[in-house]
Parts: sequence; structure tokens; C-alpha cells
Amino acid sequence: QVQLVESGGGLVQAGGSLRLSCAASGLPFTRYAMGWFRQTPGKEHEFVARWSGGATYYADSVKGRFTVSGDNAKNTLYLQMNGLKPEDAAVYYCALQPPDSVSFDYWGQGTQVAVSS
Repeated sequence: QVQLVESGGGLVQAGGSLRLSCAASGLPFTRYAMGWFRQTPGKEHEFVARWSGGATYYADSVKGRFTVSGDNAKNTLYLQMNGLKPEDAAVYYCALQPPDSVSFDYWGQGTQVAVSS
């Protein structure tokens, strides 16, 4: 089955950087749309970025600071986060959207990002 595993979270000072990884198994992620989301207390997922065949789209809140990239050989999606702000603190998830689905059907376990000042 499809499995997504996020890693790379941690605590960073405001203005610092982190790179999150999402390792996919079960299928090649390049054939599907992938997304990064984040969740804070309140149990609502916020869209962060979308990756589809190399094309990217970012939420306004992170545009210019975050960058999505993929490594086809490693079947891994990355989220480079620069200029981190306290409001970026959240649990970050990657997700996969099958081509015949209207939603992201597969999710990873999440990795926590904390930002201090």
C-alpha cells in the first residue's frame, strides 16, 4: 500500500531554516499530485504547497519563503522552509492525491516544527 513518511522537523529560531522530507513508498509520487499541509491546535489542516509533475503552487502565507522539490530517484518530496516565523509552527504533513480523486487520500504521520524567538 501507499506509505508516506515525513521527517526533518525540529525546533528552530525565528529566521532560520528547515528542510522537511516526505519519503513515499508503494507508488512513484511523480505520477500523482502531492501536497504539504500543516495543522495547529484546533484540528484544521492548512494548505501549504502543492507539487504535481514539477509544477508547484504555494499558499500566500509561505510564498517566497518555502520551496517544494522532488527527487525522483529517491521517491522523496522536500519542503525547504526559509525565513521561518513563529506562526509557521505546526505539525507538517505530506499527502497524495490519486488522479481520479478530488481529494488527498493518503497522508503521512506528520513531523513537528517549532519556531522560537
